[in-house]
Amino acid sequence: MVKYGLDYTRCRWILPLLLGLAMIFGIIALAGWGWLYSQTLPFIQYASLWRICSLDNGEQCRSLMNYAWGRAAAATFLVGFVLVVICFALSIIAFAIPTLRFNFIRGIGGLCFVAAVFAIMGLVIYPVTITKYIAFPANTVNEFGWAYGFGWTMCLMAIGLGFFFCCLPLYEDQILGNVKPYYYPGP
Repeated sequence: MVKYGLDYTRCRWILPLLLGLAMIFGIIALAGWGWLYSQTLPFIQYASLWRICSLDNGEQCRSLMNYAWGRAAAATFLVGFVLVVICFALSIIAFAIPTLRFNFIRGIGGLCFVAAVFAIMGLVIYPVTITKYIAFPANTVNEFGWAYGFGWTMCLMAIGLGFFFCCLPLYEDQILGNVKPYYYPGP
């Protein structure tokens, strides 16, 4: 089953396409304004990875890059995203070659795990420190939104694809057809 899945032209591109989807989720997380928001009336506040804005008395925005923790969260998540992009490019190269290089594929899986570690660091630094160092008015309810969820989705996809890329070389003989068929004796 594994052999025919990777020999079939369309099935061969499933893993690179999933990495491309993870990359798209990372772009949405980097560009989205839904990392944090509060809508406790009359105070409304929303934030991205880069800035935080409040609509208390007109729109007032300030950069999170003025804080060391803001730069750390943005940098670690950005490094994780760049590593996912590199994994995507390497997987396109790996699966475009007619003969699969299994050590190369295992390296892509390891790089996916490294990308996930960096993304997790950024996704943990952000909520812990923004609630600690940014003064929110009393009785406001803050929620982490959709863009923060897209960041976690990119991270979890990198972990899952890392497992797939690392486990694929275990079936090298089946994929290449080097396994001797076993026939069960008749009754």
